[in-house]
Amino acid sequence: MKVLTVVGARPQFIKAAPVSRALRQQHTEVLVHTGQHYDDGMSTIFFCDLYIPEPNYHLGVGSGHHGWQTGQMLARIEEVLLAEQPDWVLVYGDTNSTLAGALAAVKLHIPTAHVEAGLRSFNREMPEEHNRVLTDHCADLLFCPTQTAVDNLAKEGITQGVHLVGDVMYDAVLQFGALAQERSTILDDLGLTPKSYLLATVHRPYNTDAPERLQRILTAFAEIEEPIIFPVHPRTRRRIVEFGLNTLQSEFRNPRFIDPVGYLDMLMLEQHARLILTDSGGVQKEAYFFAVPCVTLRPETEWVETVEAGWNLVLDADRERIIRAVYGHHWPQEPPCAIFGDGCAAEKIISVLSNSREN
Repeated sequence: MKVLTVVGARPQFIKAAPVSRALRQQHTEVLVHTGQHYDDGMSTIFFCDLYIPEPNYHLGVGSGHHGWQTGQMLARIEEVLLAEQPDWVLVYGDTNSTLAGALAAVKLHIPTAHVEAGLRSFNREMPEEHNRVLTDHCADLLFCPTQTAVDNLAKEGITQGVHLVGDVMYDAVLQFGALAQERSTILDDLGLTPKSYLLATVHRPYNTDAPERLQRILTAFAEIEEPIIFPVHPRTRRRIVEFGLNTLQSEFRNPRFIDPVGYLDMLMLEQHARLILTDSGGVQKEAYFFAVPCVTLRPETEWVETVEAGWNLVLDADRERIIRAVYGHHWPQEPPCAIFGDGCAAEKIISVLSNSREN
């Protein structure tokens, strides 16, 4: 069986790593990197950390407006599909790369599987939400990380080809968490001790492209006394300068801007932080896996399970609520429940793909 995998952004590299490893033990994988994240800090270093093979195709699309970027990806992925004629196309998550891969496949009548299907934030202002919904309605196989995702699909009339397999990011954390402890020197490099700092990530256009939202978030960070380590996404850094918010960095101790870090270093920063502030869906989950309290800097989350379990507060860009959560909220004392599967999602995905091909 030949499976063509489409990735293009950091979260997809992480999700693809355990699946690719399991897939290549039995079948042929053709790996296509769209180039959506194209600098070393956001792409190449993750391939190295995760032992992902070099892509068979690097499309080099790069950044741009959503329509242009998706269109470029769609055209270039179609060329690869015509050349490779795979049995399945495998896409991950909710990026423009996800949607382009699914659309290219369905137009050519190539069966498509979506890993991390069924997620919904119900915020149609976010391009990621449209990507999720459209990809799910294109896909022949839908691999869901949680029961909530299965239920979301059922409400939209999607019940065929739906499989509850668990979360592949949990697979990745189990596989690479110990390796991070052995190899990462990020805490020593930054002069940090465990639980003595907060960790922040802000990268979604919903926050970075809105000056007032980004200012409220950075102002909240500036008013927090504990050190905040902030690996800055390239787009976020550009917007900070463009909106004139870089003066906050010189006027206040927080946040401490650092360049983007690799996956192993990020795992170390996450698991040893006292608290995480983020607009990333993946970081919300990783915080939960490590039993680290999380504040979500959005008006909603697709990972409602983490909120229901008490480990995640969704506080939008509300400066006062963010500060209160950092200092005054009572977080759970018991370890998080295993709501994201058993760490064998990748093997279950490959089993379903193999059986579907045979049938």
